[in-house]
This record gives sequence, structure tokens and C-alpha cells, in this order.
Amino acid sequence: MCTGANYTTRDHYFGRNLDLEFSYNETVTVTPRNFPFEFRKAAPLESHHAIIGMATIADGYPLYYDAANEKGLSMAGLNFPENADYKPEAAGKTNITPFEFIPWLLGQFETVGEVKAALQTMNLVDISFSAAFPLSPLHWIISDRTTSITVESVKEGLRVYDNPIGVLTNNPTFDIQSFNLNNFMHLSKNPPEKHFSDELDFDVYSRGMGAIGLPGDLSSASRFVKVAFTKMNSVSGDSESESISQFFQILGSVAQQRGCVEVSPGKFEITIYSSCCNTDKGSTTTRPTRTAR
Repeated sequence: MCTGANYTTRDHYFGRNLDLEFSYNETVTVTPRNFPFEFRKAAPLESHHAIIGMATIADGYPLYYDAANEKGLSMAGLNFPENADYKPEAAGKTNITPFEFIPWLLGQFETVGEVKAALQTMNLVDISFSAAFPLSPLHWIISDRTTSITVESVKEGLRVYDNPIGVLTNNPTFDIQSFNLNNFMHLSKNPPEKHFSDELDFDVYSRGMGAIGLPGDLSSASRFVKVAFTKMNSVSGDSESESISQFFQILGSVAQQRGCVEVSPGKFEITIYSSCCNTDKGSTTTRPTRTAR
């Protein structure tokens, strides 16, 4: 599972936690403007925007997990099992495989508005990179400095959601995740006020009681609520160090520690890395948290 988020101070920051029980030796990867991107069912890009992000390199091709381009557009693919549904090639559509989706979009576009226009003819096709790298079931958060969207290829077709929250986790679908926030509208960064009864006295005996009920478990639905609350109430200075530190604090609020999520006997899902890209400056900071076993 995973968590992606945006954060804006003086600059715009974008990044994610990668939560898995294994690693593909992913690393910070820069793709220069003149690196030729070949696509299985679309015309190649001989030149494009420069891209920086986290990727596994396979046969000289960067398989990006998350990235940003030199124009400030950023994107991350997050696990979306049982809901992701990729399609056969379709005539009259822009047929892009999911592993090509990040370089195809970030290579050409500068804003979320441009991306939304391009997605009107998008078809995410069911073609794996190789037998060693089959397709992962994913959905994506795509952001510029002011706007975010979520893209999901599901059985019913390609769904594009405005994402004013600026966060994404995993299942269920984004419309359900965002609707679920209605159940937590009572949470507050401020001390609670008495509504239970006028006939009883209550003691605000601790700081932070305004957020009693904020989920703390590691399910994707709970992480969505917690990272949304944390991010949307975060305050930091505008300096690079203060902003990056606060961004990693936001991701840290939903990080997974070894031993808390057992996926098979003796094997645990953990936060393998947390990434942060200053999309205004094109610089990336990554914190490898622990080695997967």
C-alpha cells in the first residue's frame, strides 16, 4: 500500500510513502530532455520535459513510481488491487500502458488542466513491460502547484476525479474515500467544545482532544483520513528545511513499521521509502526508511 500527498508553503512539494513487503531496488532517477521514450502503442517522444523521481531501471527504461517534471507537474502511482482494470487496445484512443503513463504525461504536459484534456482520449492498455515486470494494479494522483486530480482505470472505464484534498492512498475508489471524510467533519485542531449535555461538566484533560476519533490504524481508508487531516492542518515556515521537514512529518503520520502489517507468515509490509520533490525547483529528497525482508 502507499500514501501520496501535496504540500505548499513558498514552494510546492509532492511525494509519497512506498509501502510494500519487498523492493525492486528503486532509486532516485533523472531522465534528461533528450532521452528517447519509446511507447508500445503510441508515437515515441524523442525530446520532452526533464523528469526526476523514484524508479526501477529495467533494460535501460525508467519504471517510475513517482516523479515530477521541470515544469512543476508531478505524479505518483499507488496500489489499487481488485479495482484497477486495464483495457485492450482501442482504435481512436491514445493507447498507453500503465508503466508508460508517468513518462508519457510528464514528458509532454505542464499543468493539470492540460492533462485533463489529454485524458479524454486516454486508454490504459493491458500490456506488461515484461514477464519479470508484470503490470501493477494502480491509480494515480497528478498535481501541479494549485490543482490535483485522481485517475482510476476501473471496469466501467477511465475515471478522473478532482482532488481538492491533495492526498491519495489505496482502496476503495477515490469517490468513496473522499465521501468518507464526511464522517470526520467533527474533528478539530482546537480543544473540543461541550455538546454532549448541558447538565454535565466535562474536563478537557489533555491537548489534542479535538481530534479524538481520528483513525490510527494502517488500513488505506484510515490512512486517507489521517493524512488528509494532518496535511490540511499542517503549519510550517517557508524555508526549504522547514517545508521538507514538515512534509516528511505528514508522510510519517501514516508510515508503516515492521511487524504491524503481516502479509504472510514472517513477512511484513513496511514503508520502504518516503520521497519529497520540490516541484518549483526540481529537487528531490528521499528517505529510505528500512530494508525490506
